[in-house]
Amino acid sequence: MNFKVNHIFNNEAESILHSIKNFNNSGILFGNGQRNIIKLFDLSDKTINIKSFKIPNLINKVAYKYFRKSKAKRSFEYATILLERGIGTPQPIAFLENFNWFGLRDSYYVSEHLVTELTYRELVEIPDYPDGENILRQFTRFSFELHEKGIEFLDHSPGNTLIKKKEDGNYEFFLVDLNRMEFHESMTFEMRMKNLCRLTPLKEMVAVMSNEYAKLYSESEEKTFDTLWKYTADFQEQFYRKKRLKKKLKFWKK
Repeated sequence: MNFKVNHIFNNEAESILHSIKNFNNSGILFGNGQRNIIKLFDLSDKTINIKSFKIPNLINKVAYKYFRKSKAKRSFEYATILLERGIGTPQPIAFLENFNWFGLRDSYYVSEHLVTELTYRELVEIPDYPDGENILRQFTRFSFELHEKGIEFLDHSPGNTLIKKKEDGNYEFFLVDLNRMEFHESMTFEMRMKNLCRLTPLKEMVAVMSNEYAKLYSESEEKTFDTLWKYTADFQEQFYRKKRLKKKLKFWKK
């Protein structure tokens, strides 16, 4: 077993470990649990969020033991880096990896649970969301800040940014589902646009984001829109192609 706790929570390490060990028969289920299972637990005066990652296949069991870091460990380390760089994410608390002779058996990531008003997804799915354009523009500035700091969030998709309204009427953004990230000295224009292509299929939203991003970067609004829309269209085409293929495979299995 490999168990590491954020030094801020050293005094509560025993309680955190107890919650993880009792994950299967306690806690409150959060979300649909289709791939990874998330449960909420009490820790002193806080609510904590424990994610149990899907048990890896045989190849990944070996890989996560000998060749690369587990998703739980990466989530913990990347959250720590984000906070050090001034980027919002729920406070990392701990991670645990269980190994057997063959490889990684299971793993858990523990973070502080944040209650927020919405995610980026609501901006996509709810037409005329209150203050929607302002939120979208602030989100674009947040994404620009990520890119300026060399942070390539590979899962930059609609459900992975929590959005919280502040007392002054502005918004805070918090990244979740952190196990896929890359860090660079700098990011090219193409890398930046490609990193935004999974967020929305809506052309009008891409237009607003392009307009805001172009105010901050040294490319024209026209080129920003054309490039971002191209990558968005390519991603949507790939996404629906995979979906159609999965449907066909399910049909033949029947």
